[in-house]
Amino acid sequence: MASLAIPLARTEQPTARRIGQSDIDELRRRTARLRRLDNIMGGAETFPVYSAEVDFTQRLLRESSHAIDIGQQLRALLAEQQQQAGWAAFDHGQHALAQRLYSDSRKAAEEAGALDLAGNALAYAAYQQTTTAQSGTALATDSYEIAQPMATPKVSALLLERKAWAHATAREPQEADRALNLAREALEVRDDRPDPDWVFWVNEAEIDIMAGRCWTELRRPLRAVPVLERVLSGFDDTHARDKALYLTWLATSYLHAHEVEQAAATLTRAVDLAAGVSSVRPAARIESVARQLKRYGSTPAVGELLARLEV
Repeated sequence: MASLAIPLARTEQPTARRIGQSDIDELRRRTARLRRLDNIMGGAETFPVYSAEVDFTQRLLRESSHAIDIGQQLRALLAEQQQQAGWAAFDHGQHALAQRLYSDSRKAAEEAGALDLAGNALAYAAYQQTTTAQSGTALATDSYEIAQPMATPKVSALLLERKAWAHATAREPQEADRALNLAREALEVRDDRPDPDWVFWVNEAEIDIMAGRCWTELRRPLRAVPVLERVLSGFDDTHARDKALYLTWLATSYLHAHEVEQAAATLTRAVDLAAGVSSVRPAARIESVARQLKRYGSTPAVGELLARLEV
């Protein structure tokens, strides 16, 4: 799979010419197409592609001539691309690089006056904090508040669900529940403004998955299991990284409910999906849940899985 990503990365250099709205529109279309690679590829494969896009747009800003409004749009596009590259770096386990890209993205977004993108940069940073034993609640709260003057309903829903996750990992159930409810309400708001492409994937199923993950973190299996079972039953296997990750939370909730064999079967399914995925995150989650299962090693399904994983 890695060989598929390399030809997608830019090899040409921008020419020193005047660029206009048609150029911006084409750059946006390309960014939208490349964004969807993240559905089926891991960060090790996508980072070279996204990083090349960042470099290309930075050179356009430096070397092309353009009107002021075109420059602002280029900076907003750069902020999007830096966020995508930061996410790919994070997915590949390169946390320091991801942090730098998120910071650069926020700066570019603020220079462009794109407060929604500035808020999203903070939301990415907050999410990263929750995976490194830090509380992301302050950044997640700031991300939502900063974005509000420009946020469409889907943008609000995205930032609210990430805020819910930060509260869940901080063991704050009431705050997590409140943010999840607000995210669902945001999706129901009618708004004539077009949503930015970077929230194309935000829908009710996404909020439900986040809810299931939050309730798993809060050790509420009676709330987590039904929603995760329902949503994952219709989740496309081609989105292997994400489905493998979500299955690890379902396995954890089964374990919280003392359904050991079901937990082992679900984690085995995650292992199957994660095979060959160029992301460090599924492997890390699988190992974490497998270690929790070790105490049940005498159960045949668990023993077989642990032997396969060599845990």
